[in-house]
Amino acid sequence: YLSLAVTKLLLFDNSGWSKIMDHRYLAWLQAMPIFGGMNEQALTFLVEHCPEVAIDEGEYFFKEGDEGDSLFILESGSALVVKGQNLQLRQLARGDCFGEMTLIDLNPRSASVQALEPCLALELSNQMLFALYEAHLQQFALIQMNLLREVSRRLRYLDERLMNLDNELLRVLNVL
Repeated sequence: YLSLAVTKLLLFDNSGWSKIMDHRYLAWLQAMPIFGGMNEQALTFLVEHCPEVAIDEGEYFFKEGDEGDSLFILESGSALVVKGQNLQLRQLARGDCFGEMTLIDLNPRSASVQALEPCLALELSNQMLFALYEAHLQQFALIQMNLLREVSRRLRYLDERLMNLDNELLRVLNVL
């Protein structure tokens, strides 16, 4: 977690310890699809109020079917998205966002996410999104659009995979 420690500072104020980010950390966040175009004030607001979650290797951020009200942004480590018993959907790395579907459709988690190594992630809850809505309405709208774009990108990717699998199945059936 050394690179993360270099980019974040902790300062003590009257209410206790608070996270203050430097420009490199904010620029890293702004480079992520979910935070693209957001201003520093709104990003600082979110990061100051969102908890960081540490997950040990082999442990789960969440399991398929769990209730959820937050998404995660992987700050360090890597994790695996798994559906059912062992269908591996995607490997996640630093900067990846996951768990967003539950924020959009309010349904249980559609897959499990397991840490492949020790991970640190920023957790963004529905409650924090509502706080962003109250404090920075335009930035709230931007993050919602970014979330929808990310879900749309993933849907297009899965569409292509499905079409390729369908074509492969047709080739196999034609050989038989």
